[in-house]
Amino acid sequence: MPNIGPLELAIVLIVALIVFGPKRLPELGRSMGRGMREFRSSIGGDHKDEMEDSPASAPVLEPPADTASSADEAAANRRD
Repeated sequence: MPNIGPLELAIVLIVALIVFGPKRLPELGRSMGRGMREFRSSIGGDHKDEMEDSPASAPVLEPPADTASSADEAAANRRD
């Protein structure tokens, strides 16, 4: 199997530049890198992203104590 040298890489880069254009090429590189990173993490068993997105780790937000609900206000008005 022949090795890929600098001349072959230059030809592939020139063809990619002609086909995709200079504005689209960086986006393609980023998306390919992101895809390769996700593939490696799925094979390696690195699932820290899944743990961060799980509902068990989400903080529970409670309403502020100083605000009264409309039901509480209606009950207070009936007592008066």
